[in-house]
Amino acid sequence: MKKLVTVFLFAAIVQQLNAQVEPHFSQYYMHPLWLNPALTGAIDGDYRVAVIHRDQWKSISNGFTTNAISADFVTKKNINIGINLMQQNAGDAGYKYSNGQISLAYTGVRFGKDGDKVITFAMQGGLLSRKFDFSKVQTDNQFNGGVYDGNLSSGEVLGKNSASSLDLGAGAMYYDGDPDKKVNLFAGFSAGHINEPKDPSLSVGEVAKLPVRYTVHGGANVYLSEKANLVPNFLYMKQGTSNEAMIGGYLQMAANASTDLSAGLNYRWKDAFYPYLGMRYENFTVGLSYDVNSSQLGKLVNGASSFEISLMYMDKTRSKGFFKCPRF
Repeated sequence: MKKLVTVFLFAAIVQQLNAQVEPHFSQYYMHPLWLNPALTGAIDGDYRVAVIHRDQWKSISNGFTTNAISADFVTKKNINIGINLMQQNAGDAGYKYSNGQISLAYTGVRFGKDGDKVITFAMQGGLLSRKFDFSKVQTDNQFNGGVYDGNLSSGEVLGKNSASSLDLGAGAMYYDGDPDKKVNLFAGFSAGHINEPKDPSLSVGEVAKLPVRYTVHGGANVYLSEKANLVPNFLYMKQGTSNEAMIGGYLQMAANASTDLSAGLNYRWKDAFYPYLGMRYENFTVGLSYDVNSSQLGKLVNGASSFEISLMYMDKTRSKGFFKCPRF
């Protein structure tokens, strides 16, 4: 059975790559520099560090595991700086997707009474690496009477075991940081892989390219009372022939001056519902979410859901003209 699961998972990975479905997060605002480089420094503080872990398809042998860390800093020159690192591992074939990028955001476009309505523009660049261990791949051609035989040919023509490419991105963001408003809107657009990095790891002959990933996201911070805010938000991504749409929100309640509690629900169209819980204590915010799969995969494979945990630290020295950033 494990051998058959290996075949299934490898096929799923290949299908995922061909469909250009990249690593993603349910708590996408907790990995902001991947979502949109224009979110670099869009915080109510001077710097932020965020860590996130995602476990996907845990019941399948070596399902998808994704880890990421980012840090961004606000300067006094209308330039914010960030760094973003991410790695995804999956399958007995040792698939590894690694991405490291540096982002620069310009925040000098301001308007409104106190200049608290801001448009930011950002560029991002780094290295994208993908790797397989094809010696561990098991295909249906290598099973003889239901028994795996490593001496049989896989019947597949595979490309290079690994590939690294320059990876570029860009984005823009609008946010309203007016502290006197009851509804503060925010919205952004980003394009990842704008140079369409080559991917020879799964290509034979003509080298395939990774299509541009377009992302539109936004929402609002709605003031309900001195102790409660509602944050509805949405996300739409398109890459090649694939797309992903998410909508939902969370309620944030102040327990005391140093502690907030959050709870919410999002829906990824034709894929999963995911409830989440969060808590902020002073400068730290922790989030937990669980994807309840509602797609055909969930009907075929038990345990096809996903779990995420995130941790964010944000310096809180600034107190005026800030953007109260979403946390989930």
